[in-house]
Amino acid sequence: AVAGPADRVNDGPDDEGGVPADPAQFPPYDVLWTERIYDSSWIALRRDELALPGGGTQEYHVVEIGDAVCVLPVTSTGEVVLIGQHRHPHGDTHWEAPAGRVEEGEDPAAGALRELREETGYEAAEVRSLPGFYPINGISAHWVHLYAATGCELRHEQDLDPSERIIVRTFTWAECEALLLAGKIKDGLTALALMYGRWLLGEERDQRG
Repeated sequence: AVAGPADRVNDGPDDEGGVPADPAQFPPYDVLWTERIYDSSWIALRRDELALPGGGTQEYHVVEIGDAVCVLPVTSTGEVVLIGQHRHPHGDTHWEAPAGRVEEGEDPAAGALRELREETGYEAAEVRSLPGFYPINGISAHWVHLYAATGCELRHEQDLDPSERIIVRTFTWAECEALLLAGKIKDGLTALALMYGRWLLGEERDQRG
């Protein structure tokens, strides 16, 4: 019999530090066939036909996107560097953390520092890993590597792609929290970066607010 939600609760021990354990894993679906609908160097779309555990089938569309990086830059004086970026799909310009694709063969941490330098002109004294995440896991296995870059100093001019429209500004942590609470951070990557940074950077935060 196929286990229902009540049967899948993991009764194993929690992780060290009292972190609740992950749920027990469901087995993957059997894929009867797959069809590639669109393919490019930027994005791809495939259609899978799944065999359902209770019988029958269902098609599932999967978007294939390479790994990305997002970096939360904090200056040597404790301010957060954000970019105001225009986004063509919805036509809005809003505050974001620097982000972009990991290039082929590139270490994700190096990619984060590259995006930081290209989009803002800042360089970091240190980069540390924060928890990564799936931003659109209902339709894609696309993964974002998240980093904090501390001790940032402005060293270069921006090096933008022709289609990029970006301005750079620094914010106090209090201003970042005000933007979050007001619903002004509309980019999910940036919201997670700021929330992880708020909790995990500790002494790196600007004590002046």
